[in-house]
Amino acid sequence: MSTSSSTPRRALVTGASSGIGAATVRRLRAEGWLVVAAARRADRLQALAEETGAEPYPLDITDAVAVGDLAEHLAATGGLDAVVNNAGGALGLDPVESADVAGWRRMYELNVLGTLEVIKAVLPLLRSSGAGDIVNITSTAAHGAYEGGAGYTGVKHAERMLTTTLRWELVGEPLRVIEISPGNVATEEFSLVRFDGDAARAAAVYEGYQPLVADDIADTIFWALSRPAHVNIDLLIVRPRAQAHNTKIARTGV
Repeated sequence: MSTSSSTPRRALVTGASSGIGAATVRRLRAEGWLVVAAARRADRLQALAEETGAEPYPLDITDAVAVGDLAEHLAATGGLDAVVNNAGGALGLDPVESADVAGWRRMYELNVLGTLEVIKAVLPLLRSSGAGDIVNITSTAAHGAYEGGAGYTGVKHAERMLTTTLRWELVGEPLRVIEISPGNVATEEFSLVRFDGDAARAAAVYEGYQPLVADDIADTIFWALSRPAHVNIDLLIVRPRAQAHNTKIARTGV
């Protein structure tokens, strides 16, 4: 999106302390954006801020009061042009009959309700910008099922429907709603968190092929945001070349 060089755009990136979120902060800052980096881990945010010049903002997106405070802070310090709702995650890979209900609930709160809280809080600011962008990072799990994945695919399908419905509801306004759905991305924490710290099981997810890396998705996010204002990228599904579907992967060693 073309903007005046004297007025850089400002973005909020959630889940910014690692992985795709941190890579997105780095990419946007490299492109001259002002960035508010939000996540729960203040120490990691501070290190990222020192590296990139982003503004760190410790935040739990499932805390509605804290999200409201963030919106007030953004309003008082220059407004907002874009939000990248990246915070989320998967827990477990258990079949439905032995599913961890608490884990499903936590995934729903983080991936769906947390995203909803952020959107509700910052939407007035995005409207005020005159050309606001909402980028929701879902997953290929939002577009298909797989054994053991009902909890995660369920919440990502819900996040996808939130995104699609929002786009319909905002049509006619100078606002873009963008969904980016990554396939397998090798980050330092996603699979490790999913498998409760089991490093061997987490590493096995990415063995035998070249997965995506966080920078691949950060590049995609920036590309979508940098399209002309009349161009909305409704949906981008981004997979490794070796991955045809959620569990269809050619593990050929290349």
